Amino acid sequence: MKSTTPALKKAKKTRREPARRRKGDETAASEAGRFYYKGNRQKQIRAFVYTVKLGTLTRAAEALFLSQPTVSLQLQALERELGVNLLERRRRRINLTDAGEALYELARPLVEGWENLDRDFQTRVKGLQGGRLTIAAGSSTIQYLLPDIVRRYRERFPQVQLQLANVTGKDGLALLRADEADFAVGSMLDVPNDIAWAPVYHYDPMLITPPDHPLASRATVTLQDLSPYGLILPPQRLSTYRLVDLVFQQRQVPYHVAIEVGGWDVIKEYVAMGLGISIVTGICITDADRSRLAVRNMKQYFPQRSYGVVMRKGKFLSAEARAFVDLVRPGLLTHRDYDDSGHSER
Repeated sequence: MKSTTPALKKAKKTRREPARRRKGDETAASEAGRFYYKGNRQKQIRAFVYTVKLGTLTRAAEALFLSQPTVSLQLQALERELGVNLLERRRRRINLTDAGEALYELARPLVEGWENLDRDFQTRVKGLQGGRLTIAAGSSTIQYLLPDIVRRYRERFPQVQLQLANVTGKDGLALLRADEADFAVGSMLDVPNDIAWAPVYHYDPMLITPPDHPLASRATVTLQDLSPYGLILPPQRLSTYRLVDLVFQQRQVPYHVAIEVGGWDVIKEYVAMGLGISIVTGICITDADRSRLAVRNMKQYFPQRSYGVVMRKGKFLSAEARAFVDLVRPGLLTHRDYDDSGHSER
């Protein structure tokens, strides 16, 4: 049997000790990193919200001025602490789990509130003496519904920079989801699950014709009575066209569109010129219109249109935004059903 000299034993022990120390150092470093991230819940939540909001770790890291590994460590620590998977990493995109969606709804207003704290504090102390407010709205809303509200808002808060983004409904939702608009004012047909909708104003559908048109003198007008006459409607991509088409299709009544053109004022002008008839929303009918057009309520056939405040669920509204919404309807944001999704009242 081969004996081992004391010198050889010492050499082997010396070789093993650095390995143990290295392993111990790595474990200690790992634990230190783990507890470092564990002790910064605010940073973890912020990293989580930015990652979900921007869609990738890379974009979140750029927005937070951090490295991608740092953001990844913060997310891992958050998941480990909560004991659930929050994110599903699929190629370049990141998707939320059910637990992640629940946390995101809770965390996003907290993060936005924290980041707006300085501005909102100054607003509370000094009043609305500055700031910026961006509202998404369609042409008819901007032209017919908002002028009086905007006038009152400007009188009370002249220092707030107000931007009205003239967009279609689809583009307005995109602005809300990208946080490029505080909220929207307008009409909706269907309400997505991530959007909150609070209808405030309701308008009946109106048939407009020239005063000397055959339909103008009739005691009653049915849907079938409209068939022989060419309709002047907004473009097909807009909700008014789709609603009119849906009603005729459901009742199996033939119709034809003579002119597609954007803008209620243009449509009313063309009808007054005798180029066709139209179904418009009551929001655009003025006293001047009634003096040059025959106007008839068609609510027995076409659905009522509702206009109100549209915003992304969980959105933290600034003081500037809340002040405007209060002018639309006081206390609207405290309504208990405000965060319910579903179909609008039309």
